[in-house]
Formats: sequence, C-alpha cells, structure tokens
Amino acid sequence: MMRRPLGAPPLPLNGPRFNEFIQSQKVRVIDENGENLGVMYTREAMEQAKEIGLDLVEVSPNADPPVAKFLDVGKYKYETQKKANIARKSQKTQEIKEIKMRPNIDDHDYNTKMKKVFEFLEEGDKVKCTLRFRGREMAHGQLGMLVLQRVQADTAEVAKVEQFPRMEGRQMLMVIAPKN
Repeated sequence: MMRRPLGAPPLPLNGPRFNEFIQSQKVRVIDENGENLGVMYTREAMEQAKEIGLDLVEVSPNADPPVAKFLDVGKYKYETQKKANIARKSQKTQEIKEIKMRPNIDDHDYNTKMKKVFEFLEEGDKVKCTLRFRGREMAHGQLGMLVLQRVQADTAEVAKVEQFPRMEGRQMLMVIAPKN
C-alpha cells in the first residue's frame, strides 16, 4: 500500500477512487476499449491514462491486484448513478393492505370485502384481515375463526397464509400474501 503524502487532497467520499487516490502500488489495467493491458505500477498506468486524456479509475478495489480502467470519472459516476436510479425505480415495494370485518358479517358484505382482497393480491400486496369483536361477541371467538377460515379457503388458489389467525385484544388478525 502506498502512503498518502502530507498535504495531499483527501480521499473522495463517494464513488470510486481515481488517479492519485488509488492506494495500491500495482493495478491490473484495462484500456478504454476493454482490453487487458496486464499488471502495472499505478504511476505508470496514470501516465498512460493522461496521455490518452482519460483518468485511471479503480473499478474493482477488492480484487488482487485491484482492477483499474481508463475512463472519464465524471461520466463513469453519472452512469453508475443512473443505473442505480433505474434499479430503484423498477423495484416493487410490497405493501400491507388491511380489510376490516366483523364476526357476524353478512354474505353480501363478505363478497364485497373479498373482491377487494383479490384486487390487493393481484397487485402483489399482502392483505391483513382484521376481525373486530364488540361487547359480548368476545365470548364467541369461534365465529371469528370461522370467518377467517372461510377467507383462507376462498383465497387458497392465489394466496398463502403468512400469519395464521391470532387474538390481539379485541381483534383477531390474519395476514395472507400472494403466491408467486
């Protein structure tokens, strides 16, 4: 490893190391056309890069010896940032949607709720089914369990149960996720 001389500019905080910031004594050099020029001293490679009008950029610092390319640093940083932005945009975050029901839900209300459940599952979101018990309904927990088992049976083709029904205070919860 080369030691940094006193008064030298600080290492770049973001992005790859380039030119005088490369700390290793030798690097494997790849030219602007992608051809391997072999292992060289860093200073020698920097001089060759300057002759061409490009920078020596460390593209793989963990390799032995590190791999450096003749590139334009600004352009390289811009392209890597652009790739990262595209990757971030193409990610689908999975949300948890909630459907609230009561233990003595009527068939029509149940069917309406199930339409929404299927919509959420088609979009790739998880669905949290919440049954709220009021007053004396707490004594009839089995009714709530029957409703959630019905939901589970109706969605069995398109979803799997991620969290089985359980009581939390006056609510019974179940989480279902889409099958991929």
